[in-house]
Amino acid sequence: MNKKTSRLRRARKNRARIRRTGMPRLTVHRSGMHIYAQVIDAEKVVAAASTVQKDVREGLAGTSNMAAAAAVGKAVAEKAVAAGVTQVAFDRSGFKYHGRVKQLAEAAREGGLKF
Repeated sequence: MNKKTSRLRRARKNRARIRRTGMPRLTVHRSGMHIYAQVIDAEKVVAAASTVQKDVREGLAGTSNMAAAAAVGKAVAEKAVAAGVTQVAFDRSGFKYHGRVKQLAEAAREGGLKF
């Protein structure tokens, strides 16, 4: 088993657990260059933000650092709260809760999401 299949296996198990709760989920994906976040409620995207978007990327030194992750977390939280979603389950997609993923989660909490 390589690194990617292990991560996807962890993600599948976590998503099954989240699906049983019936809550919307805050999904995070990180790549080498960017970080993406979506709030998904019953297979429908309620809010989304990423470092690919110009309004999020403005004023950042780079797109693959902790400051960029915090900007994405804050942006997705604002959009979700505006759409009426405040309680979510955090789906880290099998990534470790460390570094950029942790920074995004903390910024989303500061932005008004509860998880």
